[in-house]
Amino acid sequence: MRIVIQRVTQASVSIDGGCTGQIGKGLLLLVGFEAADTEEDIVWTVRKTLQLRIFDDAKGVMNLSLEDLLVQTENEKPSILVVSQFTLHASTKKGNRPSYIRAAPPPIAIPLYESFVQQLRHSFSGKVETGRFGAEMQVCLTNDGPVTIYIDSKNKE
Repeated sequence: MRIVIQRVTQASVSIDGGCTGQIGKGLLLLVGFEAADTEEDIVWTVRKTLQLRIFDDAKGVMNLSLEDLLVQTENEKPSILVVSQFTLHASTKKGNRPSYIRAAPPPIAIPLYESFVQQLRHSFSGKVETGRFGAEMQVCLTNDGPVTIYIDSKNKE
């Protein structure tokens, strides 16, 4: 399971011109699955994502997690926007056309995606918005920092 985490001041996802998910301050999560992914990968990735200390504290140091921010913020509560993205498993080793052979096919990826979203909603007390799996989506965001972090559950660094 691969995930790109972007700290944002706002993000939205649209399908066919209609907005399906929108957040203010929080995290945009681009998530891709491979056939070998399991519930263990999902649990680890959700925990790691929610515990990452990538938000500034009062001294301007990245020392707060999303949950910390949720507790400390009274006005605009931070949120999460999840967008499925099979291209995170692109291989560019040969030639110029990426291969997506490692990306899980929809019958495997859809239940993993749904489980990931459900686990996030269970573990995070803030709002969790989503795109739609497999749809052609347009994602708009304002990256804050910029802060962008890549996590691979098969290569836990």
